[in-house]
Amino acid sequence: MPVSRPDLMRWQFDFTWSLAEVHLRKLRPEDFLWEPAAHCWTLRQGAGGAWVPDFAEVEPDPVPVPTIAWLSWHLGWWWSVTLDHASGRPPRERDDVRWPGAEHAVDWLRGLRTGWIGVLDGLSEPDLDAVATFPWPDNTELTVAHQLGWVNAELMKNVAEIGQLRMLRAAG
Repeated sequence: MPVSRPDLMRWQFDFTWSLAEVHLRKLRPEDFLWEPAAHCWTLRQGAGGAWVPDFAEVEPDPVPVPTIAWLSWHLGWWWSVTLDHASGRPPRERDDVRWPGAEHAVDWLRGLRTGWIGVLDGLSEPDLDAVATFPWPDNTELTVAHQLGWVNAELMKNVAEIGQLRMLRAAG
């Protein structure tokens, strides 16, 4: 039986999210700020109490090992901005996307999932062929279908990294 492209994209996302839940449901607040190496990126509380991510516009060499906190912030950052674009809202700047802290990070990510499902469920076949300007600002060829594939790939990559760190911490 043929499957429409929107249905296939939704299936792929649901499958990716089911893998995410394997790790997200096992995370504990103390896992988030565990530093797996001396050279790492994490989040630190600023003067006003807001969490501030380590970040550089140009990725350093060697690349710092991220903490689960940093990875969950990074995931929330790109997904929030992607949702802004997909929903026709003005996209937030990186500094405007705030990590809610270890106690609320998983709920934050689950809320982004709910928002993304709304985007996916609102798509029709022709929507997938529209040009997507995020995350490619100068793009004239990559489509919304490409963007959806990118979200699934980024989600799977970030969740695999979170899972690996969670398992290393549990094993240590």
